[in-house]
Amino acid sequence: MGSNSISEMATEICSQIASIFSKPTDPYPDPLNLLVTELASVASRKGRVFLYGVGREGLMLKALCMRLFHLGLSAHLVLDMTTPPITSADLLLASAGPGGFSTVDALCAAAQAYGGRVVVLTAQPESGSCVKHADAVAYVGAQTMADDKEGGSGALLPMGSVYEGALFVLFEMVVYKLAQTFDQSPHAVRSRHTNLE
Repeated sequence: MGSNSISEMATEICSQIASIFSKPTDPYPDPLNLLVTELASVASRKGRVFLYGVGREGLMLKALCMRLFHLGLSAHLVLDMTTPPITSADLLLASAGPGGFSTVDALCAAAQAYGGRVVVLTAQPESGSCVKHADAVAYVGAQTMADDKEGGSGALLPMGSVYEGALFVLFEMVVYKLAQTFDQSPHAVRSRHTNLE
């Protein structure tokens, strides 16, 4: 790997992430269409979107939350001090790549108890604990910490990096599709960006 150019490494990383989206997702729905449908639905009923993930997955969801806000949705990160209460009109979008985390499981269960709809993103829907708290599952079939066979030694994308990279790409596609669905011009999206920088 040391002799590879930066361009070759970037191409390898992008190819590895892109290959995730050519895998069949059956019996689960296509994750892009599922997320666009769920987010368009919550927007149509004037509901709010809540997002949560741990670690680097959480950073990908934080980036999506920012873009959803730019698209005009009421979007909130769970555990922020300004996060409002979830209601039956709202959606919780949570990620548990390896299948489950105690925090994700607990938050999804709480969201359902308050009537919120729950969509879970995961690479391990069959063995994970999070799906029992999900109204819908977005299956992203990428390597996570749960199935890192290389142990990080020499791997270009170790541990959960493939899953996290796939989330970033998936979320960019979701934002693109939602901008079309909502008929949002680039100017309208940019106008919602903070000016306190």
